[in-house]
Amino acid sequence: MKKLMVVYALILFIVFLFIGRLAYLQLFTDRYTLNAFNTSIKQEIVYPNRGDILDRNGKLLVSNTYSYELDVIPGKVFDKKTREFINGFDRNKFSKMIGISDSQFDSIMNKIVNAKDYKKLSPYPFIKNISRENFARMQEQLYLYPAFSIIKRPERKYMVNSAGNILGYINEAGPAYIKTDSTYYQPGDLVGIAGVEKSYEKDLRGIKGVKNWIVDRTMNVVGPYKNGEYDRPVKSGKTVNLTIDFRLQELAEQMLKNKRGAIVALDPSSGEILALASGPTINPNDYLNSKLRNALINDSISKPTFDRALQGTYPPGSTFKMVTALAALQMGTMTEKTTYVCKHGFRYGRMHIGCHCGLYYAPQGLEHAIGKSCNNFFSETYRDIVRKDPNDYSVGMNQWAAIMNSFGLGKFMGTDLPVGSKGLIPTAEFYDTRFGEGVWNPYRIIFNGMGQGDINTTPLQMANFVAVIANKGYFYTPHIVRQIDGKSIKDSTYTVKKNTLVDSKHFDIIHRGMRNVFTMGTGRSFETSAFVQLGKTGTSQNSHGQDHSLFVLFAPADKPKIAIAAIVENGGWGTTYAGPMASLIAELYVTDTIKRPHLVERMKNGNLQGEYRRQWIDYLKRKGLYIEPVKKDSLVSKIDSLKFKKDSTKRKNEPKQIATRN
Repeated sequence: MKKLMVVYALILFIVFLFIGRLAYLQLFTDRYTLNAFNTSIKQEIVYPNRGDILDRNGKLLVSNTYSYELDVIPGKVFDKKTREFINGFDRNKFSKMIGISDSQFDSIMNKIVNAKDYKKLSPYPFIKNISRENFARMQEQLYLYPAFSIIKRPERKYMVNSAGNILGYINEAGPAYIKTDSTYYQPGDLVGIAGVEKSYEKDLRGIKGVKNWIVDRTMNVVGPYKNGEYDRPVKSGKTVNLTIDFRLQELAEQMLKNKRGAIVALDPSSGEILALASGPTINPNDYLNSKLRNALINDSISKPTFDRALQGTYPPGSTFKMVTALAALQMGTMTEKTTYVCKHGFRYGRMHIGCHCGLYYAPQGLEHAIGKSCNNFFSETYRDIVRKDPNDYSVGMNQWAAIMNSFGLGKFMGTDLPVGSKGLIPTAEFYDTRFGEGVWNPYRIIFNGMGQGDINTTPLQMANFVAVIANKGYFYTPHIVRQIDGKSIKDSTYTVKKNTLVDSKHFDIIHRGMRNVFTMGTGRSFETSAFVQLGKTGTSQNSHGQDHSLFVLFAPADKPKIAIAAIVENGGWGTTYAGPMASLIAELYVTDTIKRPHLVERMKNGNLQGEYRRQWIDYLKRKGLYIEPVKKDSLVSKIDSLKFKKDSTKRKNEPKQIATRN
């Protein structure tokens, strides 16, 4: 009997539990009321304004405009299983109302219901970019079709014609992206795809709002549900201030017109990126046109969407010589008084690396070697680094590689931008794998000391090692965002100093050598009295055409404000393009003006498209894909020749005529 009472009590407990739960759901919560369809409650999503993007000086770069979009809840219109319309939906009448054909309607609906991860009660975009006129016309009759609603969506408005590689763009989120945050994103939502728009998506996107309305049987709004108690306010995205100075960015992009390459400028004292130009340049307004955007993305020849400043890897050439010297000074394989004798270049057996330093068969020190860019000096320096331990080359090799890594070379920089490359700094293990353990020696890899051989760096890494030299041994991780909603960034990744493995005492002689570049070396042609600049020319060999033009620089000498790296693909000597470009960027930032307009015009007017076209033709010929174009004159001659033959044959077959006099 007692056991039976326990069973009865358990049953009564379960019954009361169910009754209590039902009472709670019906009387004390609106959870299911708000989520139910075909009721008198209509839920409206309010899309936030995406955050504005400004430069470091407050110049507005990206803002918002609006577009109207017709959305549909497909499960209230079409049954995917039976392939029939439901609730008496009149497709023909609706199509006429919105201005499309029945076949267009079917095509759009089929695309929606056959989409991957289809959800019949989720809203999907039906027609985008509705004009104001069509919006007004649809709005009058849309109450007859409760499955459809018009959504006001913010869209990007670019206020400038430069910095496309930095700003990036937004586009509709795909199924894979929606899965990353399905609590926020729905089909049709716009998300950052590239650049800052992608890196700072969560800050820029804002928070969606929700409004719940009471509607009548015709879906006309009667008023807010429970006075908006269950509404959620919309919150606009955060304002993002970039570190770039748009004046520098614009000038850099103008000088890169009709060229391929990159110009990167940093503030050595903070790691803030002042300019990040990549050529071919991108007008961000072209992102707004889907055809132009796809053309940019699919251009496999000039690759404008490949950010050469962050992703392009190049042999740094002679700009690397200062880092080679710093490693030698730190490792003790060289002192400030060390000299080498240049014999018109570096010689070892049959190997000969030419040199044009001008000081031959006489001792030459580090300062002079930097100023004159002596190939022999830095080849011998690197040889001595690798053979620091004559019995084990891996000791010197790996110690050198560790110093290079401490400069941010050979590894990802860790910037706040979505793309990048780590370049290449070889180690002993690298050469053990390539040549075999114990097979390689310093002479086999001697070109590394001059920034050739296996060395590869990005323009951003080059600018960063110049910042290290300017700071005498440390740097801050380069970054593109300065403030978010007026608050400075606090991320320790970008605010904590990174010390290299080179002591500060070794940098003064490097500074003096870089100054020699302008007083006695290759930079004399673009020296200026407006400020004191320190730099280094580089000419990187390229197997597919003319050499790459490189230059690194920092200024002013006493209190460095800017560190710059410039590279122009196939631009020839470093002094032809990269040097003047870097100097002009420094002049604008340091002096707030340009006093060498003739030099600016020469840089802007330089055109290397002919060289790039020649390289492309050579590539096609190597692949056996080149078709020689038919010249217009020869084509006309060929047509005339065929026409002459045809006319001659015709005259030959005609009956002869007797000439008569009048």
